[in-house]
Amino acid sequence: MIFVTNDDGIHAPGIRHLTAALETLDTVCVVAPDRERSNISMAITIDKPLRAHLHAPNRWAVDGTPVDCVDLAVGELLPEPAKLCVSGINMGQNLGHDVLFSGTIAAARKATFLGVPSIAVSMLRHTERRDVWHFETATEYILRVAKTTLERGLPEGVLLNVNVPNVPLDEVKGVKVVRQDPAPYDTHVLRRDDKAGMPYYWIGGKRLDAPNRDRTDFGAATAGYVTVTPLHADMTDEPMMRTLEGWRL
Repeated sequence: MIFVTNDDGIHAPGIRHLTAALETLDTVCVVAPDRERSNISMAITIDKPLRAHLHAPNRWAVDGTPVDCVDLAVGELLPEPAKLCVSGINMGQNLGHDVLFSGTIAAARKATFLGVPSIAVSMLRHTERRDVWHFETATEYILRVAKTTLERGLPEGVLLNVNVPNVPLDEVKGVKVVRQDPAPYDTHVLRRDDKAGMPYYWIGGKRLDAPNRDRTDFGAATAGYVTVTPLHADMTDEPMMRTLEGWRL
């Protein structure tokens, strides 16, 4: 059985296309948020009970976060152990530092913590038309990655982050295995005043430049390649550990 989830919600077109594609490989069980829960990272719900609604056979909607969905799925809702977890198809890229904020990747990371080989898959937004989504391109490539992952497996603690250009299938330039782009976002705060003269704020930022960007997920994906990046759950900086040992703390 393949377990499917996302952060765009159970009614998002991305998860419908993903489910239909993966059903050609194996039985699929969907456990996803009942509404959009994007950019929520690994938030969990511990201050109230969760409720899961069965929409159809093997189709559950949960009133919680993407990570809540994974906990409920693996601990209770899946009718059998999952061979693979696929999170997506996210409508918008998850490149570079996006992996720290993304609910799509958080769900895959949580499944990895629980011992389920996991893939997060996202599509870049169309450069000119935000309402155009070439899901047929994403499903073609995620099937290739999913099939090979089922055959070969993944190392403990490793998940795959896949980003697909939002173009017709014949316009994809190829597949690149690349590192995560290291550049962070800058900080931009837009202040406005409400009718009472009280301030409110919009926050955001632009991705900063990075050296050798063409060798990163951001550079390759925006150049028209499908990118595959292995991410590890262990965030320990080993060289800094050795440095700290010399601090005589």
